[in-house]
Amino acid sequence: MLNNIFTFLTRRVSLPFFERLDGARHSFSKTERLFFGAFCALLAGSTLALVAQANNFFLVEVPRRGGAFTEGIIGTPRFINPLLAASDADRDLTALVYAGLLRATPEGELVPDLAERYEISEDSRSYTFWIKQNAVFHDGAPVTADDVIFTIQKAQDPLIKSVKRANWEGVIAEKINEREVRLTSKQPYAPFLENATIGILPKHLWKNIDAESFQFNPLNGTPVGAGPYRIVRVDENASRVPTAVTLAPFEKYTIGAPYIAQIMLRFYGNETTLLDAFSKGEIESMGGISPSEARTLQEKGVSARKTPLPRVFGVFFNQNQSKVLSDKAVRQALEKAIDKEKLVQHVLGGYGTPIDGPIPELIPDAINMNTAEVMSDRIAEARSLLENAKWKLNTDTGMMEKKDGKETRALSFSLATVATPELKKAAEFVATAWRAAGAQVELKFYDLSDLNQTVIRPRAYDALLFGEVVGRDLDLFAFWHSSQRNDPGLNIARYTNIKADRLLEEARTAQERNKRDEALRAFSEELRKDVPAVFLYSPDFIYILPEKVQNLPLGRLSVPHERFLNIHRAYINTEKVWPFFIKN
Repeated sequence: MLNNIFTFLTRRVSLPFFERLDGARHSFSKTERLFFGAFCALLAGSTLALVAQANNFFLVEVPRRGGAFTEGIIGTPRFINPLLAASDADRDLTALVYAGLLRATPEGELVPDLAERYEISEDSRSYTFWIKQNAVFHDGAPVTADDVIFTIQKAQDPLIKSVKRANWEGVIAEKINEREVRLTSKQPYAPFLENATIGILPKHLWKNIDAESFQFNPLNGTPVGAGPYRIVRVDENASRVPTAVTLAPFEKYTIGAPYIAQIMLRFYGNETTLLDAFSKGEIESMGGISPSEARTLQEKGVSARKTPLPRVFGVFFNQNQSKVLSDKAVRQALEKAIDKEKLVQHVLGGYGTPIDGPIPELIPDAINMNTAEVMSDRIAEARSLLENAKWKLNTDTGMMEKKDGKETRALSFSLATVATPELKKAAEFVATAWRAAGAQVELKFYDLSDLNQTVIRPRAYDALLFGEVVGRDLDLFAFWHSSQRNDPGLNIARYTNIKADRLLEEARTAQERNKRDEALRAFSEELRKDVPAVFLYSPDFIYILPEKVQNLPLGRLSVPHERFLNIHRAYINTEKVWPFFIKN
């Protein structure tokens, strides 16, 4: 082989160096030729290795399309529709299939999705959106202003019974041209842009479907959206109930085609069957599992990710129904008796945050916790607060009592909540602390539908342990404004305070984030003075995700399905390229 190489070099390239080298080679003995050949091979190999190492040094690892993963979800999809999605399965699929004018990011910002840009009028009432020229639905039809207006009008239709109806009440949608739409509200509303994340329906597929048939249309099961993924297969059992949905990337998604080639969502009836599927390897990821199961999995070496949810759990007092709870000293004592840090450890296994007000920890300094006191000190202080308000301990009953004229009133009331393991455990923890402080507490457990219909809506409770989904926009108006005291309002503490109302209204209309935060802090402080509720904790969202799935940060979720906010940029496979091949 060496002879051929040197013959080629000396014949094709007339260079003195190669001629002398060829002459020297012919003068070598057989042994010297072997050593010379080995040296040349070693030199060539070393050179190639150095070149490869230098090449790897300058190469950059980037995502490459491909890969797949399977996730398990509790529940069955019924309405894969942004206007109707009510279950976790519905919302998860809707988040993958549909796109809105804007899209939230894991960092909590709002960025253009189907819209290329938007403008806000000087009076902060009108929002004009320009739709991207390349925005199309999964079937290839262009996304236009007509689709946006159609979606909003359907959300507003009372016959549709959309879960988004309240967000769009009083909003006028106006077509400027095919790619431009203006949305106008009756009054300034700072969180309005959040509404623009609603998934847009394709009018050409839905326009001939009347309100009565809207919920029963097959498009709710095999939807056409403009989001990052499209449904390519639905598996069903013998009863035609979906058991799994397979999704593939939408190559024309406006923000860019996703990298992961396939996502399969499998559906399970409860947490037990979900965990069994995980242990068998049927699924690789799952979200929203209970803290106790998360601890068990971590003990087995499974990595669990978590992030706080903007949900507030607490005990809300109905002072209109319970006379003892109308005594402010009683409410202060009940709050003092609870060790919230211990409650989070005992009930949530540490997967949560103790809170002392109506605002999750999204606003710095909104929460001022004092968890240094031991339980015995808390109970002693709670009793002291009651005694200063002329409550006395009845040593025979173990209850605090107070004379009101000729009547002696016992510190006795009921506490209602949902019969889920977490809330039952939380209610029992709270009741134990209150009993130690001298209260008689009757626990009442309901399933969610019964609680809503027979307890919450008619406001038929003394105290209610419940949660509020505050969301990323931190709009507390529905939960605390006096106009929302009665059903269908969500002011379950039936709270009334003129100053608090004004602050809530300011927070709703302030366009500058710092002014909104300032109004909310002032409102939170006003609420603390009145003690209409005892705030307990904000839970964590717990997510099991295989390590192979990269760039899918949880960030600041407002609801569990927002774990898919960055799904179009997540990846499994990678490759190495030179930096100048990377598209900015």
